[in-house]
Amino acid sequence: MLDRNTSETKADAGQAAFGLALLVIALVLLAFIGQETKWVERTKLFSQPTFWSALSLAGMALFGLLHFASLSRKSFQAGDQREVAIWLRSAEFAVWFMVYVFSVPLIGFLPCTLVFVVLLLWRCGYRDRRSMGLGAVFAVAVVVTFKGFLSVKIPGATLYEYLPGAVRSFFILNF
Repeated sequence: MLDRNTSETKADAGQAAFGLALLVIALVLLAFIGQETKWVERTKLFSQPTFWSALSLAGMALFGLLHFASLSRKSFQAGDQREVAIWLRSAEFAVWFMVYVFSVPLIGFLPCTLVFVVLLLWRCGYRDRRSMGLGAVFAVAVVVTFKGFLSVKIPGATLYEYLPGAVRSFFILNF
């Protein structure tokens, strides 16, 4: 479908930004590959820790460059800006996840999981009691599954240090 103001199709929106972002990300990752992986002496090429990572990043850079070069237009337009805004809005959930990850060692696995499940349900528009209740049950089920059945070792929270002795031990072991 053609946009009335330009000759670009709706499917073309964001293509220039995508190609450029792919190229830039690949080049930045290639620039730091020596700090993240090592080249081991007397090791075959295909067994090198750096080889496959470098090859995939070089491919990513090449295909990003080819994608960008193949576009009929290389300037950014309003459709590109709207598309990039949509991409950036999805990054909000990555921020939620990082806040959760940093909160667990401070608050504890169970309380943190309960709070974040309910907050994410609220954020996504599920605001009725039934959804919140099911979310809380889901959060408890996640904690029981990970701590009880899978025996995942998650460090006790800093907050637990303020509890009395026996209660603190119980919370560290179970929540």
